[in-house]
Amino acid sequence: MSAADIIKDIKARKFKPVYLLHGEEPYYIDQIIHYMEEHILSDMEKGFNQTVLYGKDTDMAAVMNAAKRYPMMSDYQLIVVKEAQDLKWAKETEGSSKEAEFVQSYFEKPMPSTILVLGYKYANFDKRKKIYKSIDKNGLVFQSELVRDYKLAAWIDDFVKEKGYKIAPQASALMAEYLGADLSKIANEVEKLMLNIGKEVTIDTDLIQRNIGISKEYNVFELQKALAVKNVLKCNQIINYFADNPKANPMVMVMANLNAYFSKILKYHYLPNKGDAAKELGVNPYFVKDFETAARSYSLPKTFDIISLLREYDLKSKGVDSTGNITDGELLKELLFKMIH
Repeated sequence: MSAADIIKDIKARKFKPVYLLHGEEPYYIDQIIHYMEEHILSDMEKGFNQTVLYGKDTDMAAVMNAAKRYPMMSDYQLIVVKEAQDLKWAKETEGSSKEAEFVQSYFEKPMPSTILVLGYKYANFDKRKKIYKSIDKNGLVFQSELVRDYKLAAWIDDFVKEKGYKIAPQASALMAEYLGADLSKIANEVEKLMLNIGKEVTIDTDLIQRNIGISKEYNVFELQKALAVKNVLKCNQIINYFADNPKANPMVMVMANLNAYFSKILKYHYLPNKGDAAKELGVNPYFVKDFETAARSYSLPKTFDIISLLREYDLKSKGVDSTGNITDGELLKELLFKMIH
């Protein structure tokens, strides 16, 4: 089930006695838990029947004792364990101790009047454990996986549409490049931006520049476009801006993006059917023409050379085969010259 499916069931008052919400991406786990806290119990019921515990401040015995209580003047009690990955049982779910048996027996036959929610973030729960299998059988397990870099722009598109707004492809690509894979951060920035515009307005790069602080003119996305057509002047302007603003444009981020970009150009060269480029490259169809242009500008051998250069200069930026007296900005300028010529 997706996060949306779980929330839909909760709206319909279809509850499970145990929820294990685990995974490397915390955004959906937090989203589900927040909805549960706000909507499962009424304000009157929450006082006696809603308990929030934190893994590092409690133990499994306390969680089990709370779960075995009966609700007061309510059909259900809600117990939320946040940061459940810090519970000892998360590491020691197997064994013959009385505590292990006590915990296991609860998940094999959970209280139907208790809704126990375990928020296990930043890692995946071990699926080999008996507890996992018991929760999967008698409750619900939700795994929140990281959104890969190449899917971030599409995720932003979908998020904006769900909110009833519109966003230009360049804008979602720009946000994906600069905000990274932290979905909570992306959602927060987009929601703040939405407060300042109407739903009839399309979110574009100008709005992002004014509201989020990303330079519309001097960013990795614009550098890629300038490289695609070998616009030497524009490339140098952007690299000089990066050199003057290293904190806003760290070399590690620039190198990672350029490596991903030229890897896609390399893949484009090998595509037997260029009509499948958007799907195969994992990009919005709007950007396929940019890769067509870049592939014409950089032959297959030259693309291989550039990828080798990117690896070489990535190592130099980390002190390998470097005198140590050259700045990241100077390395970028040197790299750019070799890439274009």
